Order: sequence, then structure tokens, then C-alpha cells
Amino acid sequence: MAVKLRPRERESIIQSLRSGVTPRTGLQFIQVGRVKEIESMIHDLDLVANEGSTFRLVIGDFGAGKSFFLQLVRSIAHEKGLVTMNADLSPDRRLQSSKGQALNLYQELSRNMSTRAKPDGNALNSVVEKFITLARTEAEETGTECSEVIKKLLKPLNDMVGGFDFTLVIMSYWKGFNEGKNALIDCANKWLRGEYHSRIEARQDLGVRTIIDDSSVYDFYKLFSVFVQIAGYKGLLILMDEMVNLYKIHNLRSREANYEQILRIINDCLQGNVRGLGFIMGGTVDFLEDPRKGLYSYEALHSRLAGNVFAKAAGVNDLSGPVMRLNNLTPEELYVLLHNIRNIFAYYNEDNYLVPDEALSKFLIHCSSRIGEAYFKTPRNTIKAFVDLLSILEQNPELKWAELLKDININREEDESMLGFDVASDSNNEEQNEQNDNDDELVSFKL
Repeated sequence: MAVKLRPRERESIIQSLRSGVTPRTGLQFIQVGRVKEIESMIHDLDLVANEGSTFRLVIGDFGAGKSFFLQLVRSIAHEKGLVTMNADLSPDRRLQSSKGQALNLYQELSRNMSTRAKPDGNALNSVVEKFITLARTEAEETGTECSEVIKKLLKPLNDMVGGFDFTLVIMSYWKGFNEGKNALIDCANKWLRGEYHSRIEARQDLGVRTIIDDSSVYDFYKLFSVFVQIAGYKGLLILMDEMVNLYKIHNLRSREANYEQILRIINDCLQGNVRGLGFIMGGTVDFLEDPRKGLYSYEALHSRLAGNVFAKAAGVNDLSGPVMRLNNLTPEELYVLLHNIRNIFAYYNEDNYLVPDEALSKFLIHCSSRIGEAYFKTPRNTIKAFVDLLSILEQNPELKWAELLKDININREEDESMLGFDVASDSNNEEQNEQNDNDDELVSFKL
């Protein structure tokens, strides 16, 4: 049976791989290995879909495939009937702050809300309108006013922080939707996305007394998890990547405040304080294990996230705990990955192959001789080089792959943002940073 690969999908996959980023679509065409890890994640997603909760840290080296793995889990979550929200952390997006970074993260997550019907994001309107459709249907069946049905359905939110105003905003959305008042819908969307910066303005537009800010974003993650279940979805999965940005925070108090937020999430999820909510976070080994600045530097997190000593002694990977360490791809799996990439270039037509099977094995041997075993531990640069090779051959059919292969230089995968990171000087400045904890934007300034 021929594989159907649309030109748009093909170009999107190739461009993403050449840039060293994870494709947003077409993951099924290039996925290899990680079978046990995926099975473990499917178990977690089933738990969330059955009114449970989960927390996972996906740990791996730079270029090891964490982002790809998270995107794959995201697509599986859609098939399970979950709503997903995903974002990358950055210096301007954190879990906790007092200067807008936590709100920035919330806004990015809300923009990237997606469902099976809208996998590319911006699904907030669809989720709210599905709820309104559900309420209308029940109102017609029972002969009750739709506004009363909405209040009844959203009653579980009233006992939660921010739940009363959340209900008022949904009521305003319904009123605008019902009466064709697009301006009212826009105001409701603005509030739900955390884009109001003045309580007075929000009160004038929607009659609410609160807005979403740095101090309340986590409460609204929990509110949305309940709301999407009322709307007919199975639950909410929140995926956060590039958690290493928390590790890079110089200010001790700011860093620990973010780690405390992770601790709060872990406690809520693993103690069953939330239902239908899951968090999956991707980070590096240093982010987890560094005893001075990583999660292990915070004793409460160290005790909760410590590895299974029996698994370590046996030389196996424990996939049941809160920390999932990505197994390295085997050379055989990497060979299959290169084979899949060749298929994408050829639209799965063997007659259009740009290189023979021999080239795949020769390419891997070349990579191994240049950078050793790292070529399958952190395969991003290897994949980028192979895509570059096929792109040149596609544009210049007269060239020979064997000759090009001699000139390919493949480097080890490194975190460029950490290059030049002066650990010693940062350690010397730590005490000073503690005294200046209100100057987050200045403590990292260096001449």
C-alpha cells in the first residue's frame, strides 16, 4: 500500500529537519525507536483521560530528540481526546515571576491550545464554542434557558480560584455568540488569553473584578482542565520544552521560586489534587542533576525526582517514575530514520531515491568516524547533515554522493547558549545575586 505524502507535508518536514527543529506535522513518517517510552506515555495519557493526573520530566542531552518526543506525545494526546497546550520556555517565559514572564508563558500556551480537529493551535475559540453548543443542546432538550444551563454546567468552577469570574467571561462569550456581538466575543477571548493588563478595563468590558496575571496563571491551568472536561474533552495536557532556561536563571531566589512552582505541580499531580490534567516537561541532564543550580539543588525536588537505585544497579531504564530518560537511538534505528528521510525526499517511490542503500551505511560510518558514539546519542546534527546531502543531490543530479561525503564535516551537538557560560564567576556572584533578588534583568549583565 502506497504511503500518501502531500507536497506541503514533505516540504514542511524537510525544512524543519534542515533547521534542526521538530516538524509540526508528519511525525509518523520519521518516527523510529522509543517504543517502551511511547508505551509508558500512552499509559499516562490514558490515566489523564480517565480523570487522573500525571507529571513527567523528559530528560535527555541536547539534540537527543526531546522536542520530537514531546510533539509525538502531543499528537497521541489528540487521538485520546485530550486538549493540549504547548510552549517553549525562554528568558521571557517562566513558570513563576513578578515581572510578566509567567503571564507570557500562559499567553503562549493559550495561543498554542490545540485539539484533534485543530492540531495547529488557536483552538481556544473552538473549545469554548463546543461548550456553548453542548449547553444549547441540553437547553433545547430540557426546555431550560441556555444561560441557566451554562451556570449549572460551570458550577464546579465556582469553588476554584478565579472560577466565578471565569464563569462570567464564558457567559459573556455566549451572549456575544448568541447575539452576534463580535466585540463582546473579542473581549472574552482577550480575558481568557490573559491579555488584559488593567482590572478596571476588564470590569468595564466584562463585569469581572480579576484578570489573569503572574500570580494566578497556575490556577487557570487547573480551571481550564476542568472546563475542557465539561466541554466534552477527556482532559488537558500541558507540554513545556526548553526547561533548561530555568537552570540558566542567575538569580537564586528567582530560580528557586520557579523550582517551587514545579514542586507545587508535582504535588498536585502525584497526590491526586487535580483531575484530568497532565504536565510533561522537557529538559537536559544538567537541568535535573546539577547539584548547585539544577532541580537536585532543591532538596524537596531531589527527593521526589531521584532515580531508582535498583534500575541503575541493573543497568535498565525505569519508565514508571516522574523522570523519563530518553534511551539513545541504536545505530540500527538511526539507519531506519535515514531510510525514512530518503523516502520522504522520494515521495516513497524507490525509482526516485537520491542515494542507494549503500550510501546510508557509508554515511553512518562516516559520522561514527568523525564524532564517535555521539552520532546516535544526539542525532540532530547527523540528521541535518543527511538532509543537506539529499537536498544538494536533488538540486544537482550530476553530483556523486560518495564524493560529497568526503567533504561533510559533522560536529558534536552542543548547547550554543551555554557556550562561554562562566560557572566560576557565576558561583562567585551568587551571594551578590541573593542580595539583589529584585533586579532579575540586571543580575545576568556582564561586561
